[in-house]
Amino acid sequence: MKKPLILTLLTIMLSTSLVTFTSCRDEKTTGEKVEEAADDVGDGIEEGAEEVEDEIDDHTN
Repeated sequence: MKKPLILTLLTIMLSTSLVTFTSCRDEKTTGEKVEEAADDVGDGIEEGAEEVEDEIDDHTN
């Protein structure tokens, strides 16, 4: 008697948790995706410029 009840409760809990994980995704608009990509490119350029500056400083000293 207890085993089917426990299995039923576990099944309900598992299915509820799966629904929660799959339904809580952030849906980004195209504009948000473009803005994020532009920010990533800008960050990459900035990091590259800093590395070049560091190399120049290392070679001039």
